[in-house]
Amino acid sequence: MSNPTHPVVAEVTQAIIERSRKTRSDYLKLMASAKGNGPHRSALSCGNLAHGFAACGHKDKLKLKGLETPNIGIISAYNDMLSAHQPYFGYPAVIKKAVASVGATAQFAGGVPAMCDGVTQGQDGMELSLFSRDLIAQAAGIALSHNMFDAALFLGICDKIVPGLVIAALRFGHLPSIFIPAGPMPSGIPNDEKARIRKLYAEGKVGRDELLEAESSSYHSAGTCTFYGTANTNQMLMEIMGLHLPGSSFVNPGTELRNKLTEYAAIRVTELTQLGKTYLPLCDVIDERSIVNGIIGLLATGGSTNHTLHIVAIARAAGIIVNWDDFSQLSKVIPLLARVYPNGKADVNHFHAAGGMAFIIQELMNAKLLHADAKSIYGNSIGDYIDEPFLQQGELSFKQKAIKSRDLDVLRSVAEPFQSEGGLQILSGNIGRSVIKTSAVAKQHRFVEAPAKVFHSQHELADAVQNDEIKQDTIAVVRFQGPKAIGMPELHKLTPYLANLQDKGLKVALVTDGRMSGASGKVPAAIHLTPEAVEGGMIAKIKDGDMIRLNSESGELELLVDENELANRSSAQADIQQHQQGMGREMFSLFRKNVSSAETGATIFID
Repeated sequence: MSNPTHPVVAEVTQAIIERSRKTRSDYLKLMASAKGNGPHRSALSCGNLAHGFAACGHKDKLKLKGLETPNIGIISAYNDMLSAHQPYFGYPAVIKKAVASVGATAQFAGGVPAMCDGVTQGQDGMELSLFSRDLIAQAAGIALSHNMFDAALFLGICDKIVPGLVIAALRFGHLPSIFIPAGPMPSGIPNDEKARIRKLYAEGKVGRDELLEAESSSYHSAGTCTFYGTANTNQMLMEIMGLHLPGSSFVNPGTELRNKLTEYAAIRVTELTQLGKTYLPLCDVIDERSIVNGIIGLLATGGSTNHTLHIVAIARAAGIIVNWDDFSQLSKVIPLLARVYPNGKADVNHFHAAGGMAFIIQELMNAKLLHADAKSIYGNSIGDYIDEPFLQQGELSFKQKAIKSRDLDVLRSVAEPFQSEGGLQILSGNIGRSVIKTSAVAKQHRFVEAPAKVFHSQHELADAVQNDEIKQDTIAVVRFQGPKAIGMPELHKLTPYLANLQDKGLKVALVTDGRMSGASGKVPAAIHLTPEAVEGGMIAKIKDGDMIRLNSESGELELLVDENELANRSSAQADIQQHQQGMGREMFSLFRKNVSSAETGATIFID
């Protein structure tokens, strides 16, 4: 563990180390047995190897036969329907040319599916979204199972894709691995203008034509969406955990700097192989310190609530056991340093221009709030990630310099943060445990005590708002949305409807065993509630009119009903069969049966 470190950061890290002692030891033993000596393809028979390079050109065949140069596996989430992943089309050719310049080879090992929560939001396909993470991990595992590779490069951006790729990379942790981003699209219309049109549409004051024009002006070109949702939180996470090159996460697609960073990453991974300068397998990069750094980055930037699931699942893939109490303890000492939409008006391009990840890492390190000695794929440790990439006469170089915020509305120092605690909190009480994103919620809305109104789908709640059925302070309860019930879909569709009620002067909040997305906004939302309704959680006993207290300042989520009455109440039932057929959902019954709870990562990989 790094020293000196803030005492709470040190305490949480040590608790994780102790809790994970056996599982981490078992993982490292497994990785040690897989490392071998020299090129991994040397373990293949002649027939195996001939199949593995049959389609290669003559020069690459000679290299692969020679067993003296590294072969890099490329795993890509490319598709040309999704703006974030469309730029990856030309990356394999760039990578192959780059590694050839240092005498190595690269092969496209496999593609993984990439679905977009923005496309499936409010649709049936959203109920496959969370499960796609573990499916992506499995697909990447298949791609690497040929044992042809000495390292891997992972090309992925969005919501479940990067976590799935990281899980797979860690299960092949004997290989060095680098993650290569594609970058955000240039800024479109201001985010507050987009939000204004969405709210007008929810009120019925503008039509679909106006809404589509606004959305198209926001999501307008190749690249990642520019708000700070799960996709861009993924990029922050990869950088602060040392799996990206420093300063690379938010460089726009199609730029010369973006291309040079891709070339550099490709060459760098060859240096980390057993045939390179410094063998650095991923299992030696990701440890308890880097996982804690990921949580700290999430809290300091007000990132996506989805990562209270994903970080837990990623950690378990490395034999590390993390729980929500770790998030809660760290949140008490990690200040909020960034305001990026939906937590502010700026987008990630503004964040990057204002100082970006180098500023965040510098501030956290200077305040002893980050494990500066955690390993990384660049330099010696994450302490080197205050370096920034620049082009000098067409060549890439990294420079280290003291960084000041160039916009105090977007980035602030630890000495003068936006708020003294992190942007996420854990709520507990007789309803269960849940997560709330507070970074976008105004102080006056962080405490709501109001009667419940219960719904069994997001569409029911949206209809109730549109039909003017909610005229008083209300805590909307949307249940039977959990992973075992229907796959834990995001309920981001509800944001403008609930925001309209709040703007009318009502105190409103959401309680659900579903997800709310990385774009959770100004309405308090207790999400990821566990135990979920289908498992007999208390949420299944809530009735219309029951008083609920949600206090994100004290971490309280209470159903204010007499205990004896609750003990004698039956749990409600819901017809969820309609959510388990159609749009491919019938193919995921094994996932629903075997998925773990939200607090343990909502994954099928936990026994």
